[in-house]
Amino acid sequence: MPKRKVHIYKNIDWQTNLFYVLLLLVGWLNIYSADYNPEIVNEGLTKADLQLIWIGVSALSAFVILTIDSEVYQIFAYLIYALFIVILIATIFLAPDIKGSHSWLVLGPIRIQPAEFAKFATALALAKLMSSYDFTLEKPRCLWKSIGMILLPVVLIILQREMGSALVFLSLILVLYREGLPHVVMLIGLLFVVLFVFVLRFGDMQIADTLGSWGLFGALILVLLIGLVVLSLKGWQKIILRYVLGGITLIFLLVFVLNKWTSLEIKYTITALAVTLILGLSSFVYGLLRQNKGLILVSLFLWTMSAYCYSVDYIFDNMLEYHQQTRVKVLLGLENDPMGVGYNVNQSKIAIGSGGFFGKGFLEGTQTKLNYVPEQVTDFIFCNIGEEFGFVGSVAVLLLYLFFLFRLVTLAERQISTFNRVYGYCVVSIFLFHILVNIGMVIGLMPVIGIPLPLISYGGSSLLAFTILLFIFIKLDASRSERMF
Repeated sequence: MPKRKVHIYKNIDWQTNLFYVLLLLVGWLNIYSADYNPEIVNEGLTKADLQLIWIGVSALSAFVILTIDSEVYQIFAYLIYALFIVILIATIFLAPDIKGSHSWLVLGPIRIQPAEFAKFATALALAKLMSSYDFTLEKPRCLWKSIGMILLPVVLIILQREMGSALVFLSLILVLYREGLPHVVMLIGLLFVVLFVFVLRFGDMQIADTLGSWGLFGALILVLLIGLVVLSLKGWQKIILRYVLGGITLIFLLVFVLNKWTSLEIKYTITALAVTLILGLSSFVYGLLRQNKGLILVSLFLWTMSAYCYSVDYIFDNMLEYHQQTRVKVLLGLENDPMGVGYNVNQSKIAIGSGGFFGKGFLEGTQTKLNYVPEQVTDFIFCNIGEEFGFVGSVAVLLLYLFFLFRLVTLAERQISTFNRVYGYCVVSIFLFHILVNIGMVIGLMPVIGIPLPLISYGGSSLLAFTILLFIFIKLDASRSERMF
């Protein structure tokens, strides 16, 4: 049966292409401005010149992608994924040490970061897996396959000591959620993140003078968890759990009062552990007697969360490099290092704040011209936008990203093929994560993990990888109307 051919350029979404070109223009102008210094004569190529070359390479790559049959991306998705897994493994052993990371392959004068290109490879493989026959996230086997496919490159990139790039892949969990991942799984994942941050922040500190460790927070988490269970129960079970909630609250209030107005020093960590173990054991035994799987799962979950809370310090000390630990501690207020790891963020805030409402004007930024902001053309390029174009310019760039992301979501939702839709949401998730984290770390809301601002930051690997990621989706969207007759 022949396939109806469509004119590729007629069906290309030109709005997305326009956003792409505008972001490239914004990026190149700010790279030129941040690197510009009239007092220094450049004998070789400037960063703006090099970025212009990479823009040309990316444009050529986009053209090639649009000329390839869209079915090729689905047919060879697993092969492309396997190829980049092999490259990521090889990078661990072959890449030189660059600022403590082994994530860059040096090919003569060119440095390539395979982790950037592994993003589109993982997106293709995940899209093919989730579009396969009889796939549903309600089946544990399918769910674990999807999670494993996402986590494999994460582990390999962590072994390269490139935590920032590894975290980007976790944004693909949003794709699973869009395709039917149960709400409770997302809630549990969010809970793990919140627990990690809170335990890390308050684990060794005193709250309200006497409320130490994660005692009160442990109680609140238990209340939250049991509350979620209560919502799914009915009748007498719901009444019993209400009394359990009240009992936990009273126990911690009693410990608080005893610590506050007596000479006793009851540890909240011990209290939280005891309550968790007793509650978990009670739920487990009662669940077995009543053959209630829900209560058994609650008990296992409580024990798991308790063990997780007490392993936070070990995870933090052994999974992150020293400079990454320090950055997180500075963000959480555990350390104050304005001339060390906090220097970048402080200088970035000064640069953005000095821009005021309308900015100092193109090529007029003083903080960037005097190189006060490290990595000002790569990870911290947004501070140049804030300084030279002010609040107005910053909002304009944010709105440009917002419209760009909204357009990508629109394209993803109109896809007929599951493969196309899943891949489209992978693109959205990766771009969204980069934008939120990069701008968040520039203004001090996120830890500095070193990921670029999409299509704006200086860097060949980043620009080319984002271009490939985006234009594969544009090609898939352009071919969506092809039919078999």
